[in-house]
Amino acid sequence: MAVEWSMALGLMLSIFLLAMAGLVLMAAWQSRRPVTAPSIFDHAPQRVAYLFDGDRLVDASPAGRALLPEGEDNRAWARLIARFGPDFPNLSNHLESLPKIGQLRLSSCPSVSPALVLTAEIVSGLTRLTVESGQDGQSNHSDAATAAALQQEVMSQRAVLSRAPVLMWKEATDGSVIWANHAYLIRAVELLPEGEDLSWPLPKLFAAEHGKGRLPRLKLQMPSGPEWFDLVSMASGEETLCYALAADKAVQAETALREFMQTLTKTFADLPIGLAIFDRSRCLQMFNPALTDLTTLSPELLTSRPTLNAFLDAMRAKAMIPEPRDYRSWRKQLARLEEEATMGLFEETWSLPGGQTYRVIGRPHPNGALAFMFEDISNEMSRTRRYRADVELGQSVIDAVEDAVAVFSQGGQLVMSNHAYAQLWQHDPQVLLSEASVSTLCTWWRDHAAPTLLWDDAIDFVTSSGDRTPWEGEVRLLDGRLVVCRFRPLTGGATLITFRVQASVSFSSVRDTGNVGLLSA
Repeated sequence: MAVEWSMALGLMLSIFLLAMAGLVLMAAWQSRRPVTAPSIFDHAPQRVAYLFDGDRLVDASPAGRALLPEGEDNRAWARLIARFGPDFPNLSNHLESLPKIGQLRLSSCPSVSPALVLTAEIVSGLTRLTVESGQDGQSNHSDAATAAALQQEVMSQRAVLSRAPVLMWKEATDGSVIWANHAYLIRAVELLPEGEDLSWPLPKLFAAEHGKGRLPRLKLQMPSGPEWFDLVSMASGEETLCYALAADKAVQAETALREFMQTLTKTFADLPIGLAIFDRSRCLQMFNPALTDLTTLSPELLTSRPTLNAFLDAMRAKAMIPEPRDYRSWRKQLARLEEEATMGLFEETWSLPGGQTYRVIGRPHPNGALAFMFEDISNEMSRTRRYRADVELGQSVIDAVEDAVAVFSQGGQLVMSNHAYAQLWQHDPQVLLSEASVSTLCTWWRDHAAPTLLWDDAIDFVTSSGDRTPWEGEVRLLDGRLVVCRFRPLTGGATLITFRVQASVSFSSVRDTGNVGLLSA
C-alpha cells in the first residue's frame, strides 16, 4: 500500500515539474517576441494628433481627422499645412527644419482664441504633431482646436459677407430685418433722412412680398440715381434669407433693345415695302403694316403666325400670286423659292392678275430665318413701258425720215440711228452700240469714202462743249455718190448728224470719164 502511495506521489511530482518547465519555456518564448506598442493616441483619443511618414498620413486621432480637410492620405501633409497655416505663422518653414532639430514647439497667432500650441517631433523616423490648448489647466485639447477652427471659419465667412457686392439680409416671420451685410447697410444709411442715424430695427429697403425663388425686379431710388435689383428669397427655418442682385446693366440692355425695337418698328411701319420675316421653322414672326396692304391679308391671319406655305396659300387665294398652270408645279416653285431665299438668290417680278406688278426678294437671316420683301413696282413698270413706247415711237419716226440720221450723246456715244443710215453705210451700229463712239464710226466712214478732213472736224464738233454753230460738208463715197453731211447741236450737249445723197453717180462711170477730181472733192 505504501508502495502505491509513493508511486502516485512521484507521478504527481513529475507532472508538476513538467508543467513548471513548460511555463518557463513559454515565458522565455514570449519574452523573445516583439511587444506591440499601443497606439500613440490610445491614452488621449480626444487629442488633436497626427503621425506622418514623410508626406503620407500614417495615423491620426479622431479629433484630428475631424479637423483635417477631406482628401487622400498621401496628400494629407499639404492639407495639414493649409488647415493650420493661418493659425501658426511660417508653419511650413518651421516644419521643414524639423528633421535637423528633431523637435519644435510653436505658439499660435495672437488673434487665435483660445491660444494653441503645436508640438512636432521625430519619433523612430516618423513625424508626430499634436495641437493643444496653450492655456494652463486646459485639458480638453480637441475643444480648443475646434473652437479655433470655428473662430477662423466664422471670421472668414464674416469677411466674405461684409465685402460681398450683393445685398444680403435676413428677415423674421413678421418681415422685420434682423441681419444685413455691409452693402445693405451702406444703402440704408444713404436713404436715411438728414441728421438721422441708423438704429434698430434696421430699415427695410424692399417692400416686396417674399415667395419662393426669384422675385420681380425692383428699383431702389438712391440719391445718385435709380438702382435696379433682382430679388431672390429662400426660407431658412422660420426666417427668410434675401438677396438683391444688381440688374442695372440688364435694365440698360433691355431698355436699349426696347428702344431699338421701337425704332425698327417705326421704320418698318413707314416703309412702303412689305416685310415678312419667318423663323427657322418657317413661321411668320414679324411683319409691317405695308404687308397687309400689299397682300390684302387680314392682320388676324398674320398675327396667328402662319407658316410660309400657309402664307403663300392665303396669297394665292387672294390672287396676289401669279396663277400657275398647274398646282403641282406651283408647289415645286415654292420649294425652289425657299431654297433660293436661303442662299440669298431669290428675286422675281410677279405680274398679278389684277394688273399690279410686285418685286419679291428673299434674303437669309441669322439662325436660319428668312426675310421676304414685297414691293409694288406697278408705277415703275408703267413708266418703263411708257418710256419704251416713246423710244419705239421715236425710232419709228426717224426710221421714216429719208435722210440717214445719227444722234450722239455729249460724250460722243451713238444713241440713235435710223434705217436709212444702215442702208447708206452698210452696217447696223446698234449691234456694236457699246463701241459705237464717234471716233469708231468716223473710222468706218473714212474707210468707205474718199479721203477728206471732214471726219476730223466731225469728231471735234461732237466732243466739244459750249456754244456750237451748225455746219455742213460734202463727202464722196467709194461708189461715187455725193453725200451732204449736216451737223446740228442738240440740247444737253448732244449732236445730230444727217447724211443726204445728192447724186447717184456710180464709181465706174466716174472712172470712165476720167473725172478723178470728183473723188477728192
